[in-house]
Order: sequence, then C-alpha cells, then structure tokens
Amino acid sequence: MNTIITNSGFVPGDGQWPHQRHNVLDWLMNETRTERYIDNLFVSLCERLNAAGIPVSRATLHLRTYHPQWLGARIFWNAGKAEATIRTFDYGTENTPEFRLSPAYEIYQGAKEVRQRLNERPFDRPWPLLNELFEQGSTDYVAWPMDHTLGKRHFVSFSTKELGGFKPDHFAFLKDLVPALSMITEIRLKNVLARTLLETYVGPHASEQILAGATTRGSGATVSAAILICDLRDFTQISDLWQRDDVIEMLNAYFDAVSEPIERNGGEILKFLGDGLLAVFPLTHGRACADLLDSIRQAQTNMAAVNEQNRAKGRPLLSYGIGVHVGDVMYGNIGSSKRLDFTVIGPAVNIASRLESLTKEVGRPVLVSGAFADEARCYTGLQRVGLFPLRGLGEPIEVFALNEAHDGDQTAVEDHVTTSVSNLPSSHAA
Repeated sequence: MNTIITNSGFVPGDGQWPHQRHNVLDWLMNETRTERYIDNLFVSLCERLNAAGIPVSRATLHLRTYHPQWLGARIFWNAGKAEATIRTFDYGTENTPEFRLSPAYEIYQGAKEVRQRLNERPFDRPWPLLNELFEQGSTDYVAWPMDHTLGKRHFVSFSTKELGGFKPDHFAFLKDLVPALSMITEIRLKNVLARTLLETYVGPHASEQILAGATTRGSGATVSAAILICDLRDFTQISDLWQRDDVIEMLNAYFDAVSEPIERNGGEILKFLGDGLLAVFPLTHGRACADLLDSIRQAQTNMAAVNEQNRAKGRPLLSYGIGVHVGDVMYGNIGSSKRLDFTVIGPAVNIASRLESLTKEVGRPVLVSGAFADEARCYTGLQRVGLFPLRGLGEPIEVFALNEAHDGDQTAVEDHVTTSVSNLPSSHAA
C-alpha cells in the first residue's frame, strides 16, 4: 500500500516524527541493513518514491567524505536511470565563486531548508543550477541539511517536473525522510571513513585484515615477499636550511614520485618512516619481483622529473637510496597493549635496511641482494657489485646494483641476470 497516512492532530514544530507514515519510510528504516553502498541505497529510495506516486525527477546527496584527496562527493540520480553517478570535489572547492552560487553554500551557512519554485524566471536566487533545472522542465527544487554527529553537515536535494511542483503532502513526506536518511548515511559514511583512514595510514591489504578482525596484538601471518626500503639522502640538512613549506612540498613530491609506481604495480606501502618508506610485494603474485623492479625504474624516472622542477625553482636536487631483498616476513600486529602497528618484521626486512644503508658506501642508488637477483633473473638487468658483510649476518652476501632508468646506453651493455646467481663468473666481482 503506497498511500500516505497523515498523523491526526499534527502541529508543525511540535517535535513529533514522523509527521507522516509511509511504506517507503518503513523500508528505509527496517529493510536496508544489508545494503552496504550509499549510492545503491539512494537509487532504490528514489525508485520507490516514484513507484509510490511521489514525483521525484532528480535527486542528489552531497557528502563530505574526509578523504585525503577529495573534500566531498555528490551522488546524482535522474529519473529513469538504473544507477547513480558519483562526482568528487577537490579541497578548495568551497572557496570558489561557483560554490558560493550554489545551494551547498546556503546549506553550509546554516540554512535549515532551501526551496525554490521554478514556475518562471527570474528566480529569487542567482544560482546557475536553477536555470539549468528550469530548462530541463523542473518545476520545484528543495534541499535539506543532513546533520550528522559532531556538527558534520551534509545535504540532500529533490526536484520534480510535476505541474505546480511538489504537493504539500509530498513535500512534507520528503522532509520526513531527512532524519532517517541522515542516520542511514552517517552509518555508511563512517564505514567508508573507517576504510579510507585505514587504507590511507596502513595500506589496502593491512586495512582489509584489520577490518576483518585482525586487531589483537600478535595476530598476523608469515608471508614470502619482496621488500623495498627507500630513504632520502641529506634531508635533515635540507630541512634545517629551507623553509617549512618548501620542505613539505619537496617531501610530498618525492613520496608521490616513489609511491605511485609501487601502488600501481601491486606493492603495498606499509609505512612512511620520516623521509623513507617500507613496501612489500607478496610473492603470491608471480611477477612480484619484476613488478618491484618496474616500480623502481618508474620511480627513478619520476624523481628525475621532480629534480628538474627543483632545479627550476632553485631548490636542492634530491638523492635517495633503495635496498631490496626477498624472504619470509612476519606480517601483523606489533606494539604495546594499547597502541599497535600493523607492519612486517624479520631478518629479511633487516637485510633490505642494511642494503639501503650500503648504497651510501658503494655510490649506487639501488642495491638488491643476490637472493632477490636470483628470484628476478628472467625479468631485468642487474650489475654485480660484489660480496659484502652486513651487520648482523654471519656471512657476506652477494650484492647487485640496478641501473638508473635514464642510463639507457649503460643499461644496454651491463651484465643481465639471466641465470642463477651462483653461476655468475667471478670476473664480475667489484
């Protein structure tokens, strides 16, 4: 039954809710627990409204997402569409002239309701959106804030092409939806926020495990992985000599240059260590070692571009060291009883760290262990550097250098690792 039942004796502003009963509201409150995604839920809501005779032709949800890249997102639905479209908005959007000429500005300035009938122009408000809706045949537009906890404000809007606009009962019922929609979107937005924060600070794989319940100290597993540790050179001195904003901008450009290829090629950055980072490529993926080396080459190209920009701005050129090893690592929760870190530990991580430090001594920016070179022998060209003792290890290990991406002529003549490390002739020793 789709009829609206108006509460008898209702007095506007008496605090009573809902003011009108309807099966769409019952569905929204009682039958949407299994729908995880806000956009799917919103499409279902709009379709049910139309099926119930409430003539919504267009609807939007505007949500502040608190994402590291985006200020917010708009979920947009048009009548007849099976799916909503989602558009993200960058930080700084709220300071643009376009934002100030929009319903969002009025809502975020504290308006409790924004309604504009679209019978004829000119309109009360100089918003480009209203002219756009009018030209599409809309007759009425309304928006309400959705106030979440701790003062977080979002909003929802509806418009119709019905002659004369929304009828009073339809308008009142749409307004009744707002508290329920606020509660339901807040739950899902907090789920999205939790996942976003975890992915931002611990990476996608670790976040997946944490959300699945791996939250106790000591929980985790042993995995075989290729390990990459990268560190900037002389950045402490740069930090002492340059302004804070310049330092942050240089550091962010460096992390973008190195991180993007790692993530694109299937690696996972577990942590940033000051001006360094730790990443792993699990060997469950057959091309893990090749993908790691591809990531380094792409990072080298990116860093060359970053340094060109630094040179143009009169800033210092950035150099770095990368150590790479392969082996079993313990992957899981480590820390105090109240503060945990989801990371990897083990001898293999220590060797990667020692190799990164060794780059300073041998003057090569990327060093990999013989074990890694043996694992990656069919994928890339490496130059043997020699045998080196590493702190904490009983025996010296075979060390190889990866040629820099822009040294094309040199790469062409360097020895390629195409056989097992043990078969390399001793004449290649440094």
